[in-house]
Amino acid sequence: MLLEAVQTINAYLSDYILVFLLIGVGLWYTIRTRFVQIRYFGEGMRRMFGSMSLRGGKHEHGMSSFQALATAIAAQVGTGNIVGSAGAILTGGPGAIFWMWIIAFFGMATIYAEATLAIQTRKKGGDGSYHGGPVYYITTAFQGGFGKFLAGFFAVAIILALGFMGCMVQSNSIGSTFETAFGVPSWIVGIVLVVICGFIFLGGVQRLASVTEKLVPIMAAIFLLGAVVVLLLRIQYIPETFAMIFRYAFEPQAIIGGGFGAALKTAISQGAKRGLFSNEAGMGSTPHAHAQANVRDPHEQGTVAMASVFIDTFVVLTLNALVIISTLYTEGGPLANGYVGDVTSQLDSANLAQTAFGTVMGAGAGSAFVAVCLFFFAFSTILGWNLFGKLNVIYLFGKKATTVYTLVALVFIFLGTVTSNDLVWALTDMFNFLMVIPNAIALFALSRRVVSGMPEKKR
Repeated sequence: MLLEAVQTINAYLSDYILVFLLIGVGLWYTIRTRFVQIRYFGEGMRRMFGSMSLRGGKHEHGMSSFQALATAIAAQVGTGNIVGSAGAILTGGPGAIFWMWIIAFFGMATIYAEATLAIQTRKKGGDGSYHGGPVYYITTAFQGGFGKFLAGFFAVAIILALGFMGCMVQSNSIGSTFETAFGVPSWIVGIVLVVICGFIFLGGVQRLASVTEKLVPIMAAIFLLGAVVVLLLRIQYIPETFAMIFRYAFEPQAIIGGGFGAALKTAISQGAKRGLFSNEAGMGSTPHAHAQANVRDPHEQGTVAMASVFIDTFVVLTLNALVIISTLYTEGGPLANGYVGDVTSQLDSANLAQTAFGTVMGAGAGSAFVAVCLFFFAFSTILGWNLFGKLNVIYLFGKKATTVYTLVALVFIFLGTVTSNDLVWALTDMFNFLMVIPNAIALFALSRRVVSGMPEKKR
C-alpha cells in the first residue's frame, strides 16, 4: 500500500513537475547568461586540465578547484551512467540519448549557476572550514521563516535521499554485481566497503578530497579504455549507431513500437529524466562540493563545474550508450529488429551493459569489466553523497551530530549490500525528487545575482 502510494507520487513528480522545472531552470539560465555553456566552455576545460593533479596536497581549509570538481564528478558518475542510460535506451529507444544530450546542454548553464551561488553564499566556520550549498543560497534568496523552511526541507530531504538511502542503493549495486561476476558473498563486500568508507569519512573533507582526486581520473580511464576498445572493434557500426540516435529521436515508434505520439513522449521523457538525474544539474547536490573550492572568483568554479556535466553525460554516459547501441541494435544484435519475441524478458537495464560489453569481450570478461566499473562509480558516489549529507547535518544540528550521522550512514551502506527493498528504493527517489523543488525555486530567484557575478566584458 505504502509502496504503491510512493511510486504514484514519484511518477507524478518525475513526469509532470521535475522534468519541466529542471528544463525550465536550464533554459532560463541559458538565456540569462547568453549561453554561458558555449562562451565559457573553453575556459572551463582549460581550468580543469590546468589544475588537474593526482597529488593536489592538503589544504588548510577546503579543497583545490580540481579536488572540488573531482568530488562533484565522483557524486555524479554513478550507477546511473551505466544502468540509467541502459534503461533509457531500452525504454525509449536509441533516440533517448539525443534528448539526454539536449538536457545536458541546458544543464551546464544550471550547474554554472549552482556552483557560482555556492561560492558566493558559503560561510566560514569557526575552525576555518567552508560550509556551502543550497541551504545557504536558499536563505539568501528568501529571508525570514519561508527561507528557513525551504532550507530545512531541502536539508532533511538530501540527508535521507543521498546520505542514507541513496548510499544504500549504490552499495547494493556493488554487492550484487560483485557476487554475480566474481562469486564473492555480498555480506563480505559489505564489510570491506564499510571499513574503507569509515576510514575515509572519519578523515573529513581533506581525506575525501585526497581520495577523489585520485579515484576519479583512474575510474574514468578504466571505463574509457574498455569502451574505446569495444568501439574500435565495432567501428564499422559507429556511423549507423549515430544515425540511429538521431533518427529514433524523432521516429521512436520505428524501434519501440506503439503510436508516434506516445513513442515520442516516451523517448523524450526517458532521455530527460535519466539525463537530469545522471548529471544532477539543478538537483542541489554538487554545489556542496564546489563550495569547498579555494578560488577567489565564483565565476571560475562555475566554469569548472560545467566540465563535470560534460564529462558525466557527453563522455561517460555517451560512451556506454554507443557500446550498447553498436553491439545490440546493429546488424545481428538481439534488438536490431526492435523489441520482439522474448528479448525484453532476457534483457533489462541491469544487464544490458554487461551483455553489450560481453559481445566483444566474452560474457565472463564483459560481466567482470562492468562489475569493476560499477564498483568505482558507485563507491565514488557514496563518498560524494556522504559529504553532501554531512554538510546538511551540520547546518541542522551542528558539528557534534556528524559522528552519529556517520555511524548511521555506515549501517545503511552495509544493509544495502545484503538487502533489496523496493520501498527503500522508491523512498530514495521520492526524497531525491523533493529536494529539487526548493533548490530550483532559489535558482530562479537568484538569477540576477549569478549574472552580475559574471565577467563584465562578457556578460
